[in-house]
Amino acid sequence: MNPTPETPGATADADAEALRAASFERQRRLRQEPRFPGGPAADPAGSHHERRIRSFQPRRSRVTTGQEDALQRLWPKWGLDIDGLRVLDLPDLFDGLPVVLEIGFGMGEATAQMAADDPDTGILAVDVHTPGQGNLLGLADRAGLSNVRVANGDAIILLREMLEPAALDGLRVFFPDPWPKKRHHKRRLIQAEFLDLVAQRLKPGAVVHCATDWEPYAEQMLEVLTAHPLFENTRADGGYAPRPAFRPLTRFEGQGLDKGHVVHDVLFTRNTDR
Repeated sequence: MNPTPETPGATADADAEALRAASFERQRRLRQEPRFPGGPAADPAGSHHERRIRSFQPRRSRVTTGQEDALQRLWPKWGLDIDGLRVLDLPDLFDGLPVVLEIGFGMGEATAQMAADDPDTGILAVDVHTPGQGNLLGLADRAGLSNVRVANGDAIILLREMLEPAALDGLRVFFPDPWPKKRHHKRRLIQAEFLDLVAQRLKPGAVVHCATDWEPYAEQMLEVLTAHPLFENTRADGGYAPRPAFRPLTRFEGQGLDKGHVVHDVLFTRNTDR
């Protein structure tokens, strides 16, 4: 008996499904592969670790020739992937300098400026934005800075899995994603659960410095830090702090000010008696 021939429509549907499956598989492999050989990994932690809070919203944009060159030349020297599979030796990584963790540095201009102004402090700068990573590496290279390291991936995994207790001398979170919609507020980084983790990794007296131009988020930052028993406001009046001279006025911040936004700085110290 001869097999029943497939109808043309069924064959076309099967071919289309096969093409979709192949396209999906290509995209999956691309997401797992680094965009630049020897550079930052696409998803360094993979599925190794639970992520109840994410420190970032993935962003994709074009990498310039200069940024690509910096990634390829400098990542092996100054870059690291947050894979959650090892504990970092910060004194060795920064030649004994005290280390401040910066979460979310954008294009890196402010980070490079702070590193240049304070060469005796190491900055461990975390972001997932590949163009920004390349830009910061290029800025550090051109300025001859040796106190900047660029980390790629989720800062929560870095804090939880890859840092020793009391390893950090400070934390900076400047202009994080405000998640303005009420149903998204749980995604904001600065909340009690995050501060519990941060408190374990900060030395007594270390400073947590947050800044935002989103008024409701500023109020939340002030509220949760004030309520946390392991942090104390540097302001005697319990309010916002003026912008410290060491925090540069960024291009993003300037654009917000031009639109009438009010920028708030929040500075708290890790209690020394707990």
